[in-house]
Amino acid sequence: MAKLSGPMLAPKSGGPAKQAVVLLHGYGADGSDLIGLGHHWGPLLPDALFVSPNAPEPCAGSPFGFQWFPLAVDRIAGRIEGARNAAPVIIELLEDLWSQGQITPANTYLIGFSQGAMMALHVGTALPQRLGGIVSFSGAFVPADGFPTDDRPAVALIHGDLDQVVDPQLSRQAADDLLAAGFDVTLHISAGVAHGIAPDGLDFATSFLLAQNS
Repeated sequence: MAKLSGPMLAPKSGGPAKQAVVLLHGYGADGSDLIGLGHHWGPLLPDALFVSPNAPEPCAGSPFGFQWFPLAVDRIAGRIEGARNAAPVIIELLEDLWSQGQITPANTYLIGFSQGAMMALHVGTALPQRLGGIVSFSGAFVPADGFPTDDRPAVALIHGDLDQVVDPQLSRQAADDLLAAGFDVTLHISAGVAHGIAPDGLDFATSFLLAQNS
């Protein structure tokens, strides 16, 4: 199994990393697509290491991008199989982070956009260790075999109401499913927004991260 790699930002404090924010990009993009969030959040989380790995597979639909899993004709079945196959390499990345320095699961935040958000929810809600929090931008929830974890992290779901790539109803359904399983879930729908991260959605995610970090 290949190890993930991609852009990283060292803590703004200049000291050793005491937190980690792992950013999982969408289908056809790469780690550089989300590393800008690290520049935005770095001053607010000065002890955090920001890691934005490239997904493990070259993307068939984007010659210069990557995918966590291929798109399938049956999107639901494709997500289930694809998320299950991609999860181990993300778990290995997290375990590598936790094996060195002062970063712990409780000080790790898993953030994803679109297909990366599906992976963040899939992995983060089934880990035996409680994460600091999970943020899903424009995603969907595909439960893992270990779902739900006994010690459940807080989850923020953010979606544009005009998204024609990933139906915003999938985030609403994710909120229902996670709430029913005992997770602390907040849902924000950005009005007039398509498949992307709008300023109000980013502000919502920022407030969520600061609340989990307080």
